[in-house]
Amino acid sequence: MLLVLISFLGIHYFLGGVQTQTVSQSDAHITVFEGDSVELRCKYSYGRTPYLFWYIQHHGHGLQFLLKYYTGDPVVHGMNGFEAEFSKSNSSFHLRKASVHWTDSAVYFCALGAQCLGLQGELITNL
Repeated sequence: MLLVLISFLGIHYFLGGVQTQTVSQSDAHITVFEGDSVELRCKYSYGRTPYLFWYIQHHGHGLQFLLKYYTGDPVVHGMNGFEAEFSKSNSSFHLRKASVHWTDSAVYFCALGAQCLGLQGELITNL
């Protein structure tokens, strides 16, 4: 059986001197057997309903978006079998996967924002 090492970090934000948002992830590393379930815990502190995100970063690659919560159903289904559950009463947004694969070995980031802006952009490349 292969072991899967999943590590993650906490992220802290300070918004314009008005209010501090904090995200904490209590486990620095989690090791599980391939095929086992896993839960990555994320706790936050913020006075209002936050916009919550999970990102993944595989070794040698940039951040990739996994899933987000704005409002509505507290259980959010993401890519590759990941899901997260928002709990306002526990101030948490834990990421889960029922059966991990060795390709899930990566760094995971939980992040929050005070607001979500709809931005559009254009990519222009010179060939």
